[in-house]
Amino acid sequence: MQYDSTSHHSWHLSYRGRVAVFIDGNNLFHAARFHTLDIDYNKLLQLLLGDGRLLRAFFYTGVDAGAERQQGFLLWMRRNGFRVIQKELKTFYDGTRKANLDVEIAVDMLSLAGAYDTAVLVSGDEDFVYAVNAVAYKGCRVEIAGFRSNTAPKLIDVADYFIDLGEIADRIRKDPAHTARCYERYLQEEGDATVYLPPAPEHAPAIFTTAVERLDDLTDDARPGDNNGFHIVTEYIRITDD
Repeated sequence: MQYDSTSHHSWHLSYRGRVAVFIDGNNLFHAARFHTLDIDYNKLLQLLLGDGRLLRAFFYTGVDAGAERQQGFLLWMRRNGFRVIQKELKTFYDGTRKANLDVEIAVDMLSLAGAYDTAVLVSGDEDFVYAVNAVAYKGCRVEIAGFRSNTAPKLIDVADYFIDLGEIADRIRKDPAHTARCYERYLQEEGDATVYLPPAPEHAPAIFTTAVERLDDLTDDARPGDNNGFHIVTEYIRITDD
């Protein structure tokens, strides 16, 4: 670990060999929403990797098969180095919709143990305590990343190290202006495509609003159903456990 004198936190992770990252997408989304944090997944991955060598970065999430906007986001994740493991949401008798991927995460962590030296599990779910212990018994280092207030104490206790995302929130926060520029390039490169574009936060600087308006100008004559145009999505698809 390297100590950051500006924030008084040991946030920078040093070399830990081959690193595998397992992100519980639904759990992370709820925790980040609670802390009003819009996460830049590229920044998050780089910080979790530290000076290690990335083996795989997995992102697990429930999906709505008919949600084109969410598929656009997942496409972006795949094209930015993440392996997306998805499961269709199921509707229960009380109307709630859920997709539990705890088994998939645990199985992948165990089956890959030995291929990696360090596993980073991004989740606060206490159900992973047994899986974390099992991986540790195989000789692998296991780290837990999450917001302390949303992470089960028992999960923190069994980890070799706990990464408090709340302490490094400013380092993994999405930059609005950069996001707009990235998706403008994506528009230019992809041609006929559905593009996932996050909304401008209320506190966003004027440059972000201008960039979004400029993107809209690019597509004034291109509406859904126009094979030569783009469909810009301007809101998140929220997948919840509730």
